[in-house]
Amino acid sequence: MKREDIRNIAIIAHVDHGKTTLVDELLKQSGVFRENQEVAERVMDSNDIERERGITILSKNTAVYYKDKKINIVDTPGHADFGGEVERVLKMVDGVILVVDAFEGPMPQTKFVLKKALELDLSVVVCINKIDRPGARPEEVADEVLELLMDLDANDKQLDCPFVFASARDGFAVNDLADEHKNMEPLFEAIVNHIPAPEGDTEAPARVLISTIDYNEYVGRIGVGKVENGVIRTNQDLVVVNAHDLDKRMKVKIGRLYEYNGLNKVEVSAAGFGSIVAISGISDLHIGDTICDPANPEPIPFQKISEPTIAMHFLVNDSPLAGKEGKYVTSRHLRDRLFRELNTDVSLRVEETENTDSFKVSGRGELHLSVLIENMRREGYEFAVSRAEVLTKLDERNRVLEPMELVYVDVPEEFSGNVIQKLSGRKGELQGMGTASGGYTRLEFRIPSRGLIGYRGEFMTDTKGNGIMNTIFDGYELYKGPIQFRKSGSLIAYESGETLTYGLFNAQERGSLFIGPGEQVYAGMVVGQTGRSEDIEVNVCKAKHLTNTRSSSADDALRLVPPINMSLEQCMEFIDDDELLEITPTHLRIRKKILDPTLRKRAMMKKNQ
Repeated sequence: MKREDIRNIAIIAHVDHGKTTLVDELLKQSGVFRENQEVAERVMDSNDIERERGITILSKNTAVYYKDKKINIVDTPGHADFGGEVERVLKMVDGVILVVDAFEGPMPQTKFVLKKALELDLSVVVCINKIDRPGARPEEVADEVLELLMDLDANDKQLDCPFVFASARDGFAVNDLADEHKNMEPLFEAIVNHIPAPEGDTEAPARVLISTIDYNEYVGRIGVGKVENGVIRTNQDLVVVNAHDLDKRMKVKIGRLYEYNGLNKVEVSAAGFGSIVAISGISDLHIGDTICDPANPEPIPFQKISEPTIAMHFLVNDSPLAGKEGKYVTSRHLRDRLFRELNTDVSLRVEETENTDSFKVSGRGELHLSVLIENMRREGYEFAVSRAEVLTKLDERNRVLEPMELVYVDVPEEFSGNVIQKLSGRKGELQGMGTASGGYTRLEFRIPSRGLIGYRGEFMTDTKGNGIMNTIFDGYELYKGPIQFRKSGSLIAYESGETLTYGLFNAQERGSLFIGPGEQVYAGMVVGQTGRSEDIEVNVCKAKHLTNTRSSSADDALRLVPPINMSLEQCMEFIDDDELLEITPTHLRIRKKILDPTLRKRAMMKKNQ
């Protein structure tokens, strides 16, 4: 039995190919907003960090109506670090809209998300977006997408997918490039005609697979999933089971039931098969759980989420300036917040360590962890983090395996030699070299994940901001040996106090400074970087002593080089194994793990023995 009144789709694409803007237009043209309503751009990116960075981090659900059909839409992230989000939401839908940039063509993440969709036998509608972009080559890109479908062993049904050409920004879609630019109707028609209606049986026992967990301070955990069979009702007695945990069997009662309409959740008393619903009132609900009828407790198979590849230690801040800027500073605050994050982030792992003030947090990449750090910082947390490290495994012969990445680099030709040299020095192997769109050279590397830690900032400098780098996880391989990361040493503050122009002027001869005058520092804090490989201690709090012949105002003539202001990601990339990054709502400070210089030297000598 089919429900012809519903279509369930996910929008998938490489990062920055226009998924969220496309959803905006579908919402606007379906009449979700009032005519005089002011609508923000990228309305689905509700999180502040998503808006600032222009990326989608969490998948979002919405629904629009076209003619007599309800179209449930899931907007998914495009960045590789949030691949865990994409993997699980595809279980909720019957088809996907693959969005591809008409200039860039299929990119690494396009291949990753499309492969996942094809493996689940989902129908595909291809949307070649940004056809209004200068240098756009929509017909060539359409051919490239067809080649990609064939490379990924798409079946005949998937190869026979409709191609729609669009400009989400200008609000139109066409079936043929010669057609008049009107509205998004050709895309709506392709969805309704090509994406299959959900199938099920109203009389069968109720079953819902939970694919996403939302969290609300007032109602707690909210499970989001598709009703696979039967009808689910409020106050209905059901059981929770899990395909990966066969011992799990928990009696539950449905508290409240919601369906999506536009950007809102609408409370309903019942929902039939094919509906995407949000369920509240079940406290211990997890992604991958199946809510089903007690008479037929059969779990729905669920793809295991990919394991994390990178870890950092989150520690209670114990620097001399600790507790002065943050609202939440204790280990209890830190622990509660990290474990609360597990409510919604399926790709994250949090482990307690022997030290009660330290927690090991593992994720899918540096961006994944930096978003968590930035969110906590904005919420008023104060803590410290260690350098990122990759998570290794042992094979059956007890050999160490490490995660590998495929790296695709598009750079102007004059920078390619520098990039090849740097990545080769980080154990990268050049797999291919060709020409990309826009006259760029495309390089393809296979490199250990740890070889990329701290490289992005260096890459942007080496390519003068013109390079594009994309990575994708590519399994585990034997450990490749040690890699030398940072070639520059740190300038370390010699004493605690307030920085003065005279001390900074003397210190800047030794390297580049991260701080200006009038800032609080402490002994052991990193205040800059040197051109040499070893660390140097400097006294940035030093004042000029008054003499009979000189006045203190002579300092006015001293010229300071403007300090380097580093972002959170740049700080995370800069810190070395013996350093920590101190994070507060107002400051980012790099420091040595051991602040005392004598103890630090002893530890270094012991390590080198």
